[in-house]
Amino acid sequence: MTPQDGLPQPRRSLAAIAILLSILVTVLDTSMINVALPAIARDLGVAPASVIWLSNGYQLVVVATLISFASLAEIIGFRRVYLAGFVVYVCASLACALAPSFPALVAARVMQGIGASAVMALTAGLIRYTYPGSHLGRAIGYNTLTVALAGAIGPTLGSVILAFGPWPWLFAVGVPLGLAAIVLGGLTLPETPRAHRRFDAVAAALAALAFGMLFLGIDLAFALPWAGAVLMAGGIAAGITLIRRDLTRPAPLLPLDLLRLPPVAISALASVCAFAAWSLGFVSLPFHFIANGHDQAATGFMMTPWPVALAVAAPLAGRLSDRLPTALLCMLGGGTLAIALGLVIALPGAAPVVLLGLAVGLGGFGFGFFQTPNNRTMLSAAPKARSGGAGGMQATARLLGQTIGTTLTALIFQAGGGPKLAMAAGAAFALAAAGISMLRRKI
Repeated sequence: MTPQDGLPQPRRSLAAIAILLSILVTVLDTSMINVALPAIARDLGVAPASVIWLSNGYQLVVVATLISFASLAEIIGFRRVYLAGFVVYVCASLACALAPSFPALVAARVMQGIGASAVMALTAGLIRYTYPGSHLGRAIGYNTLTVALAGAIGPTLGSVILAFGPWPWLFAVGVPLGLAAIVLGGLTLPETPRAHRRFDAVAAALAALAFGMLFLGIDLAFALPWAGAVLMAGGIAAGITLIRRDLTRPAPLLPLDLLRLPPVAISALASVCAFAAWSLGFVSLPFHFIANGHDQAATGFMMTPWPVALAVAAPLAGRLSDRLPTALLCMLGGGTLAIALGLVIALPGAAPVVLLGLAVGLGGFGFGFFQTPNNRTMLSAAPKARSGGAGGMQATARLLGQTIGTTLTALIFQAGGGPKLAMAAGAAFALAAAGISMLRRKI
């Protein structure tokens, strides 16, 4: 095996552990903090509307900087940017645990978002340089498995920690794991080729304005419609300026060159649709179950099969994607997700909890079966030198789809449509993802 086709063993396995540890820490942190928001608001004496900025501020910074970190890594090296970002993340986690006031905590969370953005933007590219091409699908499957498991156990783990200690422990618990990942990553992560170009700081600023203002505007659209509209308009204007600036560049910060490649463009669009379907379905499910008379315990039981099935499907689909056409796998995954949401809608409210749980699990399985092959194609279809841009686009497509899904869910609920209509919209997006994926058969 040549150095250009993955790392030799055992270094490959150790580097993979370092990558998966960093993913585990960042995803666990996000899922645990959501559980702790009421306790933080109470202890620091802030209103619920204010404490939500611990999540929103973090997410906003991630969205605004993903593309820039991906471009910077292509210039100065994936390993260097990734490790520096994770060092910032771990230091910010410690700062969160020691924060003496709410403003200090928000500032530390913003720093966490900056570090997490570097990790999210470069994970896919590092995986591509760590594994040989013939194992890329299964590697992405392990990544998705880790995200699913961390997301599933995070709320429970957060609740257990809060039962025995104060909320700062939630931030502190990931520090030792983070330090282990930094040391192991420093010893094993691959060195990557570096592009011979300057970092475009003007484009980075425009990207931060475009994505930051657009996503913040969407978030504020219901609470403050005029402010949301102004921010979205500003974000669109900054985005148009960025596109016009980058159109003539061979390796632009905004990966327009990659979107000219049909497999990449199809995968990105399908990813947006799939994650919109995921948000519409998964966010609506608890409202649907509670509206049909199920208590919180039963609702939690019926929601659990989704991440469990996703964790099972992701590595299986990853292995299959190294052998079978992506179009077929993604069509099956998207179609299964749509069928699962349709089953939940069609089943009567008095249906057995086990039957409803199985339908929910089918949705998680379909989503996991779609996600891994789609991500593999988006990454492998890009030139290896542009793995940073492909990884950044992959993460941005995910966040864009999630934002579209949650915004549509809120709009449907506000209009009185209810969770069934939101899940029907999710099924439509899942079918769209499957249909778009089939376009790969023509290229």
